[in-house]
Amino acid sequence: MGSTFLHESYDEYPRIEAAFQDALDESLNPRGPELLYELVGELRLPPQANVLDLGCGEGQHSIQLAKRFRFAVRGIDPVQRHIELAHQRLDEAAKDGPEVGKLVRFELGAAESIPMKDASLDLIWCREVLYHIGSLDNAFAECRRVLRTGGYLLIYHNFATDRLEPGEAEWQWATLGVVPANTNPQHVEAAFVGAGFQIDQCIELASEFGEYAEEQTGQVARHLIHTARLLRAPERYIAMFGQTAYNIKLGDCLWHVYRMIGKLSSRVYLLKSP
Repeated sequence: MGSTFLHESYDEYPRIEAAFQDALDESLNPRGPELLYELVGELRLPPQANVLDLGCGEGQHSIQLAKRFRFAVRGIDPVQRHIELAHQRLDEAAKDGPEVGKLVRFELGAAESIPMKDASLDLIWCREVLYHIGSLDNAFAECRRVLRTGGYLLIYHNFATDRLEPGEAEWQWATLGVVPANTNPQHVEAAFVGAGFQIDQCIELASEFGEYAEEQTGQVARHLIHTARLLRAPERYIAMFGQTAYNIKLGDCLWHVYRMIGKLSSRVYLLKSP
């Protein structure tokens, strides 16, 4: 065993190492977040279509949906600070395009109790939101209620893989407020199928969005070096910002690293309301 390893590692492998390195330096042309807007475009929804940005955060996706497609977009989020920042972002966007300011609205709201009428929506945009929802059954039932017949639900979500160690997962989920079951694709799929949704498309992305971000901006390498510094000198950053902030920052950095090395894997679903 030892001699075989030495032969393969120090004789055979070095002969192809440079070519292997060159192959790895070539991009695999990863798809980036633009894919989500392309999927929306393929739906051919008309201007003024009613769209919900579920868990809108600071509003950037809501504004983009209005700018690109002239949709009437309503963004809801349970965090008051997000709504305040979304309004600020909308005010800035409206300076360049007043129409956007008329198309987009933001308000407090949660997936389990969507503040909209039955069958009033053409599309729900749901990007990286499902992690924090306590009852997916209730959330998907609400999505089904507010979508018209033939309406769509677009989901972008990251799932845990077998490479994520149990101890890593336990710390990560507790730190970032993730419902553990919601990182399991079987659990998530059972919830939306149980609510009556049909799967129109399911796209496996694995690490593509992470690769795209790294190739375009070097963003993931920055997360990696930040992770290394946080782990090497925790006392420095805890003294500066406190334990809670340290944990959140480390969890966020690890999220990006884990996605790149296959401990998390991205998937897109396009669901249809029958």
